[in-house]
Amino acid sequence: MTPRASLPLVATAAAVVIGASWVLADRLEDTLFIPLDHPAIQYASREPNDAVARLEQRLENKQVKLDFAPNGLGYLPALLKELNVPIDSQVLVFSKTSIQANHISPRAPRAIYFNDEVSVGYVREGDVLEISSLDPRQGVKFYTMDVDQDEKPTIARRDECLQCHQGPVTLAVPGMLISSVHPSTPGSDGHGNAFMTDHRTPFAQRWGGWYATGTHGSEQVHLGNNPNLTDPIHPGPGLRQGTQNVTNLGERFDAKPYPVPTSDIVALMVLEHQVRMTNLMIRIGWDARVAAHDGKLEAERKQLDTEIEELVAYMLFGDEDQLKESVAGVSTFSKTFPQRGPRDKQGRSLRDFDLKTRLFRYPLSYMIYSAAFDALPDVVHERAYRLLYDILTGKDPRKDVADHSLTHLTAQDKTAILEILRATKTNLPAYWTANGAQK
Repeated sequence: MTPRASLPLVATAAAVVIGASWVLADRLEDTLFIPLDHPAIQYASREPNDAVARLEQRLENKQVKLDFAPNGLGYLPALLKELNVPIDSQVLVFSKTSIQANHISPRAPRAIYFNDEVSVGYVREGDVLEISSLDPRQGVKFYTMDVDQDEKPTIARRDECLQCHQGPVTLAVPGMLISSVHPSTPGSDGHGNAFMTDHRTPFAQRWGGWYATGTHGSEQVHLGNNPNLTDPIHPGPGLRQGTQNVTNLGERFDAKPYPVPTSDIVALMVLEHQVRMTNLMIRIGWDARVAAHDGKLEAERKQLDTEIEELVAYMLFGDEDQLKESVAGVSTFSKTFPQRGPRDKQGRSLRDFDLKTRLFRYPLSYMIYSAAFDALPDVVHERAYRLLYDILTGKDPRKDVADHSLTHLTAQDKTAILEILRATKTNLPAYWTANGAQK
């Protein structure tokens, strides 16, 4: 086997890694670094298969043309349209965690737009649009696009983004980041006291360095909308004043240069879940492919099974931070996001929101429909589908998997998820269908 240097993800929630001040809110044991040029991966040299690479090809072949908007947004609207990224997914971050940090401030936040496989970053008066795109096998690819009007707009691959986007915080694969930061911490860089967030993170610790528009009750508080935040966890009532249940950002900055004037709280919650789900799929896919290539699949089966349990537990929203009060966004995102996925004959979808006690009504990740999940090696699919089936049918009665609690799943939840998948997910194993027939 090609040697792989040990790169432990994190030992405790207070661990500080890679020489910066990234603090992780979870742990995944025994994460190893895999060389990007490993024959099973070939991240830089293998032909990319992601949405941006395909758009590049269409531009090269003159099959599509990107219109340049005269209102200061430039190529952004056309790019979002071609990549099928909804404008109402916009979230705004004012921490300086970007390659264009000098253009970002609370008065000029960076806008991020996303769908299931692409995210686009827009910085006012910036030099480039920042794009990340998920290749089902190779992980997240990073690109920039020049903002200046040109007869032939330039999209460039930017592997130097891996300086931040490949490390312990991404499970040591080219992946995504979303963190809560404390932007006014003295003597820190843009990542000051940052920690990664996902659906397990306590509500009170989310969105430091972000704007968050929406309502969430009087007792349920967060760290968003607060440029003066310095205390990592307990900013105190004085510093929270005016930062909660914000529905209008007009007093904080001029929102007119942005496509929409919101940083939707529901979109933020979805993005948090999606980021770690993406990284888990990439990591497990890489591990399985490398082990198979090196003839070590059986030797590493136990570790791979542990990772698959972690994946399935996360897919089922294990350890999800339960909402104490209802959450509501202010954009159209809560209405349009559920419309983008398949539904069963009863009209149910894994993209349906709950937003009363949890994020989704049927707690199984919609990313099970993604090309990245479908591209996972057979050895991963076999174990993941079997474990998921056994949990949903009660054959596996465990209350927690991979140390993640599944007690939130009621019998009704499990039945509904099983029925939705049977009706909407292609290529399920034969034993999943009610009559045992292959879909």
